[in-house]
Amino acid sequence: MGFGSYDESEQRDVDADFDDEDAVKSGENSHKGTIEFENGASSEELLDRLQDIKADDE
Repeated sequence: MGFGSYDESEQRDVDADFDDEDAVKSGENSHKGTIEFENGASSEELLDRLQDIKADDE
């Protein structure tokens, strides 16, 4: 069987050997709070840098 081939026989009767208590709870790792980031550059400096990057790609 080649890479990316689909074999229906592999998709049948999947033996999942785990309990619900072994599963990760989606809310278990929730975080509440805020993140603040200050890079020291003004918006104008950042926009100028973006224009430089775009010009380099052309």
